[in-house]
Amino acid sequence: MLNRFAPLVPLALVTLLFGCAAHMPASQQQQQAQNAVTAQSVRSAQLPDGTDSVADEELITEKELAEFADSKPYQMPGLADSILERGMALIGTRYRAGGTSEAGFDCSGFIGYLFREEAGMTLPRSTREMINVKAPLVARNNLKPGDLLFFSTKGRGRVSHAGIYLGDDQFIHSSSTRSGGVRIDSLDDSYWKKTFIEAKRALAMAPTTIQTQHQ
Repeated sequence: MLNRFAPLVPLALVTLLFGCAAHMPASQQQQQAQNAVTAQSVRSAQLPDGTDSVADEELITEKELAEFADSKPYQMPGLADSILERGMALIGTRYRAGGTSEAGFDCSGFIGYLFREEAGMTLPRSTREMINVKAPLVARNNLKPGDLLFFSTKGRGRVSHAGIYLGDDQFIHSSSTRSGGVRIDSLDDSYWKKTFIEAKRALAMAPTTIQTQHQ
């Protein structure tokens, strides 16, 4: 990781956590994966039926994230670094409705471009579809670089905007024509704090074949 990203992308601890899982014997990985599934089932059974809220017990723990996708190892910290480095290089790129290239991006087009180019992942095209991707939900106080952030900027609790978490309460996104396109903002700003809906760790679904490209 480049030194200039150290203040924004604190990945060292995450790398240690996931490195342990990657070198674990297969039999032990399978046992821990089964334990994680069992623990998740117990938590789900304890939740009230019909609840719409995201309770703490629903959020997948760091250990369970390491066992996500049948215990297949993946380089989440390395992928996050690559995605964010590419994104930072695109700061100032103009906002363009429907845009999915460096000629101009809308918010979901920007995210899709980075994840496709740097992680080999194809994400849904719209924010309404992207928020439903089957990836672990992440609590606001447990965000890691590379997590997807979703906002309701048009009210009524409906998702209408998305960005990528950088670290240090900052995120990068293609904002709007008026605000200058791709830029960095803070989740602590009152506007973004008020409109934030949820976050998902889509990089937990990254294909294992990408590892060799980012080691």
